[in-house]
Amino acid sequence: MSDIQTSTVSEEGFASTSQVGDFELTIDALGEAGPDPNSVLVADYASCFLPAFRVGGQQRGHDDLGKVQIDADADLDDDDDLEAIRFDIYVEADLDDETLAEILERAEGICHVHSALRAELRADATVHGDAF
Repeated sequence: MSDIQTSTVSEEGFASTSQVGDFELTIDALGEAGPDPNSVLVADYASCFLPAFRVGGQQRGHDDLGKVQIDADADLDDDDDLEAIRFDIYVEADLDDETLAEILERAEGICHVHSALRAELRADATVHGDAF
């Protein structure tokens, strides 16, 4: 049995709706009916990294980081594939550079999306025609 199950449907065009538990997410390759897949991946990465950063702070004895904001930028190559992702992380707490670097390093080890972004992780896809 798998740990995560989703269902993604597209009735027509390039937009799809994914059911993730009780939540629906519309993603559109053209960015018209919802964010495009690359933007969703970058936002998902930041959304995973931020709580990992907080946990990293807790593990370093800093339970109250205050407000934390990640501004993410990403570059696409000529095929519109993600080529680079950058995070600017803003932390309300007044911590020295060494402490922030330690928290950042710990967050990189905690964030599941950070761990998953590697070349050898690809979908094992099976296509079922005439399924409906």
